[in-house]
Amino acid sequence: MVAARDGGFLVSIFVTGMHMLEQYGMTKIEVHRLRGTTVHEFLNQRPGDPLDTILSKTIVGLSDYCIEHRPDLVVFHGDRVEALACALVCATNYIRSAHIEGGELSGTIDEAFRHCNTKLAHHHFVSSQEAAQRVMALGEPKDSVHVIGSPELDLHSLTSEVTLSEVKNHYKIPFDDYGICILHPVTSEVETMGEKAKFFFDRCVASGRNFVVIAPNNDPGSDAIRAVIDDLPLERFRTLPSMRFSHFSELMKNAACIAGNSSAGVREAPFLGIPSLDFGTRQMNRARSNSVVCVDVDSATIDNFLREQWGRRYGRDAAFGDGRAASRFASVIKQDEFWVSNLQKEFHEDH
Repeated sequence: MVAARDGGFLVSIFVTGMHMLEQYGMTKIEVHRLRGTTVHEFLNQRPGDPLDTILSKTIVGLSDYCIEHRPDLVVFHGDRVEALACALVCATNYIRSAHIEGGELSGTIDEAFRHCNTKLAHHHFVSSQEAAQRVMALGEPKDSVHVIGSPELDLHSLTSEVTLSEVKNHYKIPFDDYGICILHPVTSEVETMGEKAKFFFDRCVASGRNFVVIAPNNDPGSDAIRAVIDDLPLERFRTLPSMRFSHFSELMKNAACIAGNSSAGVREAPFLGIPSLDFGTRQMNRARSNSVVCVDVDSATIDNFLREQWGRRYGRDAAFGDGRAASRFASVIKQDEFWVSNLQKEFHEDH
């Protein structure tokens, strides 16, 4: 968004989902801090809404917004249900759209959402050559696929805006030596999420280590994870609903490890050389670095990771990009041919 804004484009941000909810840190505040843009807020859910209800509400809200404002380009990211809503609204209204980070493998229904977004989007800004090949295997034309890397790595590659001391003071983190835990629900495993969360956090407690815990997202099953987090010993676990990106980046750069099932463990952590423990199936089949240990319900592997990998450092893994995604994105959308390509989708087999 910053690169587009600085490139002379008018940038408007449609804010919805978790960003609008107090329980998840009301992170819409962060969006409003981005100068030189306009912001439209839309509350798309109530606590407990299933994914199909959230999808339908977001479609209605975004459709109204697009009819009113007629954007020249809608950019959406990843595999969340709100991104799928964007893809559907743009496809059915013939609004030019661009999908960030298509062509990647993960697990659960999110991967299906991601591939649906690819089939609906007109342009594809992907993180790697492997992702580009998958997008083209889905029938997308080669000239619509642009390998730019993962945008969040751009900020991780820079010096943080804050010091670690400022981060710890702001969030009241008392630990000098700490790991980061992020455990999100797996929507296809809702019935067992509480049990698996207890197993995972029991191993973290048993390790004797200190952890900063970022609360789970709002997918079905999050309440069961939160119930387990609420029982963690406060003297060794600091739980936060969310963090400002620059603050999280600085915290992560100085962490002894990251554990759980967030994409940060398989993308950002290897880029920063931080050891990560990937628990369960949420990131299944995603690209792996030698700094990532994958495990399911296996106490010995988890215990060994928290003992042997704690505080280690690895060389930078650039499988998801080198920190220059934004400038590559801006250079593509400045090209005249980007804006005149056909909005009628066709299947291409000639790759």
